[in-house]
Amino acid sequence: MIDLRVHELTTAYDRADVLHGVSLHARAGEITCILGSNGAGKSTLIRSVLGLTPPRHGSIRLGDEELTGRPTHRIVALGLACIPEGRKVFPRMSVRENLLAGAYRVRARDDIRDSLEQVFRTFPRLKERAEQLAGTMSGGEQAMLSIGRGLMSRPKMLVIDEPSLGLSPLFVKENFNVIRRVNDGGVSVLLVEQNVKQTLAISHRGYVLAQGRVVAQGDADVLRENPEVRRAYFG
Repeated sequence: MIDLRVHELTTAYDRADVLHGVSLHARAGEITCILGSNGAGKSTLIRSVLGLTPPRHGSIRLGDEELTGRPTHRIVALGLACIPEGRKVFPRMSVRENLLAGAYRVRARDDIRDSLEQVFRTFPRLKERAEQLAGTMSGGEQAMLSIGRGLMSRPKMLVIDEPSLGLSPLFVKENFNVIRRVNDGGVSVLLVEQNVKQTLAISHRGYVLAQGRVVAQGDADVLRENPEVRRAYFG
């Protein structure tokens, strides 16, 4: 397990700053959530962490490794994996082929086989449908497949972007239970979401973004009782 530290991060598109001095600490072994409405800067934060949109100022560290300035494939090789918004499975490939695509950086065949079996234990439905084309699965099943594919690289930290997007309430609940099980299995999680109630129910700690700034932070229980957070998200 490993932690992620972001310090005084400022990221811009062209000349317009989107993130303004953002700092956060995703602790090893925990689920840390990033909450905020559309346009708050959540996606830009993820892109900065993954090296897709390099920051103008600040530092991003995964364990002892500085991530700023590194290309994305090097960041992934250090143990950071991302489950993208909208799941993004390969629709014309089978479930098994999608999962194996997630193990592209794993060299040993035995390790790939062990990872596949571990994913199948976590998601029995994926084992049942291993030869089914991913594009024919339901949204909830594709969400499972997307997380399973991320786990195939044996990440130290998993970044999950909007896992509830486009899912029915039943699948949202199931998906959050899966994220909790993944964390219980020893993977640190950085969870980026708008679904505040369900997210805080499984998270250890969280940060609230608004207009590119951290406006609230603390343990999940503290954030649930924060008056500003309650007004903004719970009514």
